[in-house]
Amino acid sequence: MNAVCLLSGGLDSATCLGVARCEGFDCYALSFDYGQRHRVELEAADRVARHFAARKHLTARIDLRAFGGSALTADIDVPKHDSVDDLGGGIPITYVPARNTIFLSYAMAWAEVLQASDIFIGVNAIDYSGYPDCRPEFIAAFETMANLATKTGVEGTTHLRIHTPLAKLDKAGIVKLGAEVGVDFSQTHSCYDPDPDGRSCGNCDSCLLRKKGFREAGVADPLIYVIP
Repeated sequence: MNAVCLLSGGLDSATCLGVARCEGFDCYALSFDYGQRHRVELEAADRVARHFAARKHLTARIDLRAFGGSALTADIDVPKHDSVDDLGGGIPITYVPARNTIFLSYAMAWAEVLQASDIFIGVNAIDYSGYPDCRPEFIAAFETMANLATKTGVEGTTHLRIHTPLAKLDKAGIVKLGAEVGVDFSQTHSCYDPDPDGRSCGNCDSCLLRKKGFREAGVADPLIYVIP
């Protein structure tokens, strides 16, 4: 069975790819060079794809900097905090408008070419930054749309399913699952604002949530942080 797996190179997407491999799928990994300031994650995606012996790994190049509107794609400072408790309850400026909609659209297109019925995406709706395109309602709506939008869906050749194996896990649960499915955590990258040497900053939203997950899971995080 073929599956398209969205792969950023972060903890969540690496774990998601590991789950797909453990479930017996031949995985076609799909990453995006979209103008993100943390492009070092693409090197991590390459490492993770090789680690899990992805059948093929593509990096699509699109320019979301053309629109901006996010601290990841525009000249806006990435918010930093002292602890997870300082994270706000609203949608943060690191949200990239329509990012998962665009990524899933690409995945849908590749799945149709591969005649694959399965897409894996590592969205999470518990320990996450509040992004609207990580919610189960969005994933369900996109899946419905995808089966109306493709030739293979209309003809009944495939019925696309979007798998979200991390959706109900907190970060500690994701770390534990990652360990179970064989993720090499040293190959992943989560930071939104790494230094010129690629080291994780340690106090952006993503770093704080990652550190919290490893701490609560009782697993050592092998990454080096500027602020431990």
